[in-house]
Amino acid sequence: MCGNALGTLNHESNIESFSETSPHPALGVDYGGSRIGIAATDDFGIMPHPVETIDLTNGSDGLKRISEIASLRKVRTLVMGLPLRLDSTEGESAKKVRDYAAKLSGMLPHLTLVFVDETYSTLDASQKLREAGKSARKQKALIDQVAAVEILNRWMEENV
Repeated sequence: MCGNALGTLNHESNIESFSETSPHPALGVDYGGSRIGIAATDDFGIMPHPVETIDLTNGSDGLKRISEIASLRKVRTLVMGLPLRLDSTEGESAKKVRDYAAKLSGMLPHLTLVFVDETYSTLDASQKLREAGKSARKQKALIDQVAAVEILNRWMEENV
């Protein structure tokens, strides 16, 4: 009986079926004025991991780089962190994220775009870095990536 169950799990059509319906891999985007943190899930959505931080201080808007990453990783879903106020309303920061997301979606119209409340994601990321023995102050670029991981974690929790 166990042999049959294992055979079913490994059957190619089941894997193809999962692959066709899965939102993974997903790309998490933590958009900020100076940097954009990027994280990604694996193909099966088991775990998100940091990818890179895109520096915007050199005049780049980061759109081309995100598009390259999405293509290389065969991304199916873009998950944008949306900075909501504590009362869950949207302010100027959320408008900037939505404007940026519209540009990104225009470049990648074949991908699903979702927004996730990113409230406290950077604070949570800083705390996790401190727990890992890293100085959050010295790791600004890494904080943005870890915040993107937090955004993906929240999305995955909501969609499982």
